[in-house]
Amino acid sequence: MSAFVRLSSLDAVPAALKGAEIAIGNFDGCHLGHQAVFAALKARAAARGVPAVVLTFEPHPRDVFAPEPFMFRLTDGDAKARLVEALGLDGIVIMNFTRAFSQVEAEDFVSRYLLDALAVSGVIVGDDFHFGRGRRGTPQFLRDAGAAHGFEVITIPLLGEGAPISSSRVRAALGEGDVETANGLLGYHWFVSGEIVAGDRRGRELGFPTANMAPPPGFRLAQGIYAVRARLGERLLDGVASFGKPMFDNAAPPFETHLFDFAGEIYGERLSVALVAHIRGQALYDGLDALTAAIRQDSAEARARLRVAAPLGPLDRKLGFFG
Repeated sequence: MSAFVRLSSLDAVPAALKGAEIAIGNFDGCHLGHQAVFAALKARAAARGVPAVVLTFEPHPRDVFAPEPFMFRLTDGDAKARLVEALGLDGIVIMNFTRAFSQVEAEDFVSRYLLDALAVSGVIVGDDFHFGRGRRGTPQFLRDAGAAHGFEVITIPLLGEGAPISSSRVRAALGEGDVETANGLLGYHWFVSGEIVAGDRRGRELGFPTANMAPPPGFRLAQGIYAVRARLGERLLDGVASFGKPMFDNAAPPFETHLFDFAGEIYGERLSVALVAHIRGQALYDGLDALTAAIRQDSAEARARLRVAAPLGPLDRKLGFFG
């Protein structure tokens, strides 16, 4: 296939995706454990001469059953699609996960989606994967269904020595400001994306204008200061980001990025920001002069960290945060 395909349902699957090898899962973060699944998927698809496709779900099932969204999401649907494409797969299906969808029987999931819609040639899942009403669909259930209907099923164990690589471990690291550990588990520099919105303009008044994004519900990155690499359209920019405003209204703070050597009105544009290093936690200062001095020092530290920053591998390069 020449063009990456993104679908939001399996109602009308293009002929180019029929007969695919597919990987099924939530894949929040597309971390190194998930990437092992994707690598096996890509190799098996290439050997059979069929497409390699990821089948995933949005929103996260835990958010669907909660009174309100609460999950610290590492990757929304757009980010997952960006990562899957960068990993060289042929397509992604991001199915809408609802309470009604959760009640689909495991047998119906296989017949309706895997057989009728996709006509799969093979399925790959993690060894902890479950699906269908009551989570009756297990890896063994899939293997039995595959034997009955002519598609092969393999499971991939989670990677990692001791504690397996997991989305939970990445979330915990980011919640502690441990960017190095989080990025190491991901195999790329974790990034957040969003529309630039108007802020309180306090940074501009201090001489450090910021591009502000409103974090999604459940965003639990450690409040602090970060050295970042940002992509604004085709422009690649260094910067220093701040999350948390302990000296002001800290109830629902924006994620603020001061872009070095950049000027311009960019409200409404989409910005992606990759975390390169955690500089420090938030602090209270005795007045705006002390705060401004701290920002100046943080900017110098961020520039120094960014001068020696390097991609973590081919995926990091393809994501576009490193020249």
